[in-house]
Amino acid sequence: MNKLLNFSFLLLVGLSDFSFDGQAQIPHANPASKGLSSNDSLQLKSYLKQVSYARLGSAKRQLYLDSALMIEPTNAYYWQQKAMPLYKAKKYEIGSVLLDSAVKYDPQRYLDYRAFMKCIFQKSYRQAIEDFNKAAKLKGNGQVMDHSYAFYKGLCFLQLNELDSAEHLISKVIENKRTTLGQSWLHPVELFYLAIVYYERGELESAVNQLDQALKIYPEFSDAKYYKALCLKDLGRKGEALKLIEAAEIDFALGYSINEDNVFYEDYPYQIKKHLLKNGVERLKYELAQSNKAEK
Repeated sequence: MNKLLNFSFLLLVGLSDFSFDGQAQIPHANPASKGLSSNDSLQLKSYLKQVSYARLGSAKRQLYLDSALMIEPTNAYYWQQKAMPLYKAKKYEIGSVLLDSAVKYDPQRYLDYRAFMKCIFQKSYRQAIEDFNKAAKLKGNGQVMDHSYAFYKGLCFLQLNELDSAEHLISKVIENKRTTLGQSWLHPVELFYLAIVYYERGELESAVNQLDQALKIYPEFSDAKYYKALCLKDLGRKGEALKLIEAAEIDFALGYSINEDNVFYEDYPYQIKKHLLKNGVERLKYELAQSNKAEK
């Protein structure tokens, strides 16, 4: 997995709903705009031009969006654009109210998006599951932010410690891909989270198997190496575990971690940190040293 390519993709994604600070895309026109008076149309065009030049998280951008909403109060995209920078600033309580308006005016477009935001940003897992279920009734078993509704529901159940439900959903997603598209279409992050389910249940060999599959696709996946090292340690293979966690430390320092687009803004479940790697290396070195002393 090429880090440079991945970062380039982040930049492309940044031009739409999840943009970096800087000039943002001019919001989509509402079909209702066709019914506006010429004066309102000119005013709206002026406001949206100012939105595109304002810094993403600025009060000025919010005010121009407010002005646009005075003309088109049912434009769901404007509501979403007001909510999105607040989520990035971790102001979920006020951002969620605005996103609710986006869903109200365009559930087809924003219901599954809100479910994703509840899962990854807000960590409101039961609410996220409820939204994904509603979205599935509305649109069928769809996909949002590169993954299926079933995967995100499985991730929610993992975070709720409902491991059987998590395993059922995530493993089904993986097997469906393997059966219909082939092994090459498997996603390392999905394999990683299935491994975490097994790890939490103490099924260490099964966890290692899934992590090996993830690492075959994404060899620099530091999070997968870290959790594989924990499994190997618990299996009594401490020498292998130390080598692996040291390799994970190098990969992590080079920027290789969970490669989801929005990891730029929000930590994903079980995402590793520098201190975890450092402590893991130190602990394994200590335990190996103690074992060597005992043998002498």
